[in-house]
Amino acid sequence: MVKSDQHILIDSSVLQRIVEYADLSGSDVVLEIGAGTGVLTEKLAERVLRVIAIEIDPGYAGVLNRRFRDSNVEIVNGDALKTEFPEFNKVVSNLPYSISSQITFRLLARSPDLMGRSDPFEPSDPFEPFERAVLMYQYEFAERMAAPPGSKAYGKLSIAVQYRAEIELLEVVPATAFAPQPTVQSAIVRLTPRAPEYELLDHRFFSRFLTAVFSQRRKKLKNSIAGFAGLSGLSSVSLEDKGLPPDILEKRPEELSAATLAELSNSIYSRTRN
Repeated sequence: MVKSDQHILIDSSVLQRIVEYADLSGSDVVLEIGAGTGVLTEKLAERVLRVIAIEIDPGYAGVLNRRFRDSNVEIVNGDALKTEFPEFNKVVSNLPYSISSQITFRLLARSPDLMGRSDPFEPSDPFEPFERAVLMYQYEFAERMAAPPGSKAYGKLSIAVQYRAEIELLEVVPATAFAPQPTVQSAIVRLTPRAPEYELLDHRFFSRFLTAVFSQRRKKLKNSIAGFAGLSGLSSVSLEDKGLPPDILEKRPEELSAATLAELSNSIYSRTRN
């Protein structure tokens, strides 16, 4: 039985474009998550040295093992959030939508196990990125990941993904490209990992800071930070005493770049420790 969030991509032209977006070569080792019946797996296997296809459903895993017996495809029947990843240099997948967030940050952080991890800004050491990922997401989720400052979709998810990678929303895919058809549109996204472009004094504090200000995104920062203060040990210190720039405090969080928000978070954090 097909899982509720697992929709097989059947449009051959979309499948072909996904492969082209990944810029594959004969030396690539590709990780595929949620391989399903293997329609994308087959196209990948034609282009690369090796495909590692992870599939949680035993029925689909059996289909994959029969289909790709004695080939350059390795089938892993397991949970992609718990399975230890072999070495790979590219990721190409039609992701199950229910694990989009968890699997994205597991890939970008190169964490062996993301279960229980909720902080996307936690440092990854060493930073060993893959070259690129071409992934299918629900359109609304992809739009939020790629959103720039000033847009309605911009928020903590945008900042968290862009902290670790350059992101390109390549195309919108209609529901008719899948079987069974989902109730939403999808989107193909390309992620190119990179080292963070700004420093955080405390990644957990920044994560909580973003949650606080974007949960009240229509409020000016001076108001949302005041509410956050009681949770962060700032309640005994007025905002004025902290020397925070008044022009920043008059803005809403969606108006500011991630680097500016990080600077503000660092400023608040450092003054709470003095």
